[in-house]
Amino acid sequence: MLNFQKKKEIVAEIHNTTKKALSIVLADLRDIKVNEITKLRALSRTIGVKIHVFKNTLTKLGIKNTQFECLKKILIGPMLIGYSIDHPRNAARLFREFSENNVNFKIVGAVFEKKILAAYDINTLADIPTYNEVLQRLIITIKEATLGPLMRILMSIAQNKK
Repeated sequence: MLNFQKKKEIVAEIHNTTKKALSIVLADLRDIKVNEITKLRALSRTIGVKIHVFKNTLTKLGIKNTQFECLKKILIGPMLIGYSIDHPRNAARLFREFSENNVNFKIVGAVFEKKILAAYDINTLADIPTYNEVLQRLIITIKEATLGPLMRILMSIAQNKK
């Protein structure tokens, strides 16, 4: 049993993590083996996702007065909570890939920009491109847009000289 001081520390930890998070994804962790969760935790550390399993009462206290306060509506039963720290998509992508290999792992929902996303909207969140991916796409588009007409002009000049 947790004493009052330990509960206060947990609530503070949840609050601090929540303040740093860009998005949060919830999953039902019933019927998932401990060694599978351990693998998920290890993978999460490498991509900037923090994973917690706390009592819902403590979680509700920890998310109070944050952008994720709307999570209170969907915190029912044993939940695995993934906090995306580096990029909003990381926890959603991690949970989506994990659920593909573990049929009992059910994504319950997520919160991004103060809005609750249903489980079926997780793919939208998971597919958000990173800053570098957007820059790469932009550069390719600019290259194609500027080099395409230039190449056509050069080709027509070369054909006219023949």
